Amino acid sequence: MKREVELVVISDVHLGTYGCRSEELLSYLSSINPRKLILNGDIIDIWQFRKSYFPESHLRVLKYILDLAYQGCEVTYITGNHDEMLRKFGKMQFGHITLTNRLLIDLDGKKNWIFHGDVFDASIQHTKWLAKLGGWGYDRLIQLNNVVNWALTKLGREKYSLSKQIKNSVKKAIKFISDFEDTASHLAIENKYDYVICGHIHQPQIRKVETKKGSCIYMNSGDWIENLTALEYDNGAWEMFSYEEKKAALIQYPAESMKFRNNLDELLENIIKGTI
Repeated sequence: MKREVELVVISDVHLGTYGCRSEELLSYLSSINPRKLILNGDIIDIWQFRKSYFPESHLRVLKYILDLAYQGCEVTYITGNHDEMLRKFGKMQFGHITLTNRLLIDLDGKKNWIFHGDVFDASIQHTKWLAKLGGWGYDRLIQLNNVVNWALTKLGREKYSLSKQIKNSVKKAIKFISDFEDTASHLAIENKYDYVICGHIHQPQIRKVETKKGSCIYMNSGDWIENLTALEYDNGAWEMFSYEEKKAALIQYPAESMKFRNNLDELLENIIKGTI
């Protein structure tokens, strides 16, 4: 039986990259029945898009989300930096799918401010070429990490995250994450929002932030490359879902035929070219 969930937030899936864990995401999505699904940026990695690498499982993620919308689920796609080409369309709605740059939503009398978060990243705003280079390097690091983890698994040892180790070892990375969370939280408090929900930094988090002006709950949905996490809202409360902790109980998503591929390839190419 699928779990009934009022609202789910996922971000940083990065479809079209080697690091994307599409099979795991499909397994998670097929285990729930959300009334609302919020895709909080960097779902399709348009920065690194290439037609030579867009596996069937990545296509099935998009098809599954479209199927959810067709069945009545309210899907909101919030743009991020890796899919920023969609921002030129502003706010659009077609059927049960809404495209927007940010979202304000009231849940049981509480104000929730949801956006991707790259607006706080100076490298994105001022040196985009460096940010894109960093994205390419991160994807290569994930490829290397996959090889390392394959070898560790064969040896019966626990998996290891190279990127997490690097972040934890570099003071600037730790400070950036802390500054990002504080900036988002302080703005939310000034605007009297009860919750602020971001993605972008691939750091799942739920914590209370207090200042002299008030307090809010800062949340980050993490990513589907390393952490494999999502935020769920149900029965008046937010919780962090962790795939690694719950995977034993999830059902497996069945394989689909490739008849969906040609139309989607054409759609993606048109987005890249800016013709739609």
